[in-house]
Amino acid sequence: MSQSIPVAQRLSAVKPSATVAVAQRARELKQQGIDVLSFSVGEPDFDTPKHICEAAKQAIDKGASRYTAVRGVPELLEAICEASAKRREGVSYDPSQVVVSVGAKHTLFNLALALYDEGDDILIPAPYWVSYPEQVRLFGANPVIVETSEADGFRMTPDALREAITSKTKALILCSPSNPTGAAYTGDQLAALADVAVEHDFWVIVDEIYGQLVYGGFDQKSIAEVAPELQDRIIIVDGVSKTFAMTGWRIGWMLGPAYVAAACDKIQGQSTTNPTAAAQYAAVAALRGPWEPIEEMRKAFETRRALIVDGLNAIEGISCRVPEGAFYAFANVQALVGKQGGGKKLESDLDIAGYLLEEARCAVVPGEAFGAPGFVRISYATSNDTIREGLNRIGEAVAKLR
Repeated sequence: MSQSIPVAQRLSAVKPSATVAVAQRARELKQQGIDVLSFSVGEPDFDTPKHICEAAKQAIDKGASRYTAVRGVPELLEAICEASAKRREGVSYDPSQVVVSVGAKHTLFNLALALYDEGDDILIPAPYWVSYPEQVRLFGANPVIVETSEADGFRMTPDALREAITSKTKALILCSPSNPTGAAYTGDQLAALADVAVEHDFWVIVDEIYGQLVYGGFDQKSIAEVAPELQDRIIIVDGVSKTFAMTGWRIGWMLGPAYVAAACDKIQGQSTTNPTAAAQYAAVAALRGPWEPIEEMRKAFETRRALIVDGLNAIEGISCRVPEGAFYAFANVQALVGKQGGGKKLESDLDIAGYLLEEARCAVVPGEAFGAPGFVRISYATSNDTIREGLNRIGEAVAKLR
């Protein structure tokens, strides 16, 4: 038998998604009849609101079953511009500056292909979403990780940004609120970062997919609002998946300079072409309201945030800051490193996550996957009862460590 023909060498630089891997292991245990509570997936547990589903059904009945324009139907492009103007004070876009893709991850992929050349430096604050550095590596660019600290709320400081910039810096990827930490930047903090960026010539790509899931009265701002002088270098990535419980509908988009949108339109025209037609019309209904079901979900997340953060902080050896947004608790488990459990020494957050899966039957994601060893990400996009049961199990498992 002949040898296998190798896949492209570029893939050797890319790691598989740790969040997907943890979720898969949890599913395998469940298929074996083992009761596993999953706190690993970044997906709302709510159903998509009914008016959104009805809009998709009506679109299908009206013939939304054919190709659309690559960048999206006019109604959705207009709805995105309208919604953006309402959310981002003083900032406006027109349809020529929008490209709708198959989810925000696809949008980021298109941007990476459109903007990054081999050897470019792309600044990424850590902790980071797992796909940011991997997409950078896939196109031969260099992810430059900018460390943050828990003491600073996992937010990059202007000094840290300034020190990371090189002559090869092509872009900064910023996520607020953040996956995995839930940390969000205030308007003043964004303005301070913008003051550094304005001195240099690079793209500022801002992932705002969690931008409407903030709590405790946090005043969510976009860097596009506070830094109009950077408008021609800011690209916003957004979508319907998190806010509207529409992860499976796969609708995301970019807002930015028209020539960048044209580049992404060209790329998408040679890959996926348009996002699913009916899903686009569902997204129109999501963006244009009503808003009450969305606010109900946001309030539920806020209640869960308090429940899980308080519960984690009550477990000896675990601490957790209060996140401003998203639906993740990023728990510090450094005090557990070095303890014995499950017949072995727990030498890292990877071991701790494995121990909690096997001993507590709770699936969490190790912080190492996000560039933050010593932490674990715990999603609270699940019911209050599941959170309480998970906290009990984790507490009992941690108490067994010696």
